[in-house]
Amino acid sequence: MLWPMPLMDLPASRTENGSAVIRVLSYNIRSMRDDNAALARVIRACDPDLVLIQEAPRFFRWRKAAARLAAASELVVLSGGATAAGPLLLCSLRATVERTEDVLLPLTPGLHRRGFATAVVRVGGARLGVLSCHLSLRADEREAQAGMLLERLAELGVEHAVAGGDLNDRPDGRAFRRLSAALQDCWSVRPWGTEYTSTPEDPHQRIDAIFATSGIEVLGCGVPTGLPDADLRAATDHLPVLAALRVPTR
Repeated sequence: MLWPMPLMDLPASRTENGSAVIRVLSYNIRSMRDDNAALARVIRACDPDLVLIQEAPRFFRWRKAAARLAAASELVVLSGGATAAGPLLLCSLRATVERTEDVLLPLTPGLHRRGFATAVVRVGGARLGVLSCHLSLRADEREAQAGMLLERLAELGVEHAVAGGDLNDRPDGRAFRRLSAALQDCWSVRPWGTEYTSTPEDPHQRIDAIFATSGIEVLGCGVPTGLPDADLRAATDHLPVLAALRVPTR
């Protein structure tokens, strides 16, 4: 199944004088338990340079599953997976990798282990820190993890960075507000597409988001429109968030 390009109103990846336009996608894929062909079609249609995955496969042959998704999406695996407790990073061949690190967060007994997939990359001449997260279902732990996310971004040691994922929190929640106080909430800065990310059958809340540091210009961010509803519903139980960001190259 081939689609026409439905996302042409969001700036395409390109390198300009002194900056690079980078497309970043964040997507919870529910451990690839749904229609993987539909999932790959959605990712390809978004034409991302970087993909911040949550709930990547974590158990039997998880690396092969991640590699299959990357290949079907015309991307490569960058970092994460089971070694980050679920967050995964994919990238296009436009990205050059400087370093990666998978981070496991402190475990609260009785709760799911959480982690971050992180990397420093160069895309179109821009140097960028990248972090994918999936925060806790419990409010106090979730807020603490938001603080750890900000600390981890600072520890990457780069001027420009992007973070995104499934926050399990709405914009008025403590964890979400902690992140948006320190970073640009890309949807709030430059809304594009639609807002709500959960669920595909009944979008009614925004619990997935992309954030950027202050030196990055947000050109647009939101849930892409124009993609077939059948694929969005078949792919997973979240909707994707896509952002176009202009990152300085010097």
